[in-house]
Amino acid sequence: MAEAAQGRVQAAVESAVQGLEREQIRGMQGAMFRCSARCCEDAAASMQEVQRCIERCHAPLARAQAIVTAELEHFQDRLSRCSLQCSDQAKDALDSGGSEPRVRGQLDACLATCGEQHLRLVPAMAKKMRDGLASIQQ
Repeated sequence: MAEAAQGRVQAAVESAVQGLEREQIRGMQGAMFRCSARCCEDAAASMQEVQRCIERCHAPLARAQAIVTAELEHFQDRLSRCSLQCSDQAKDALDSGGSEPRVRGQLDACLATCGEQHLRLVPAMAKKMRDGLASIQQ
């Protein structure tokens, strides 16, 4: 049961990130490459000027990647904390004399609950990333 919930969370996160990549990040990548190409077309610019120009072109995409990475890390941290709490509860139950099959079932149910709770958080996380990316593009 917990593995199924984990699979649903993973699929939802991947779907959200792929949607962001198609809808916003690809356009930013194209703009970055076009901008960088224009930097290289300036025959009068020094090597350092061209490099600075290219770095300016790359900055919005780097900010976009930082936004997505930070949100995914925050999401993963929350999910990990929930899973650790389930593990702690299972250990406490075993230490209190609970039977292993019953504790294993409780652990599985707890982990499945973590997955379902975090599955409901994916749309809000995707919206936060989408809004962050939109602010870069303005």
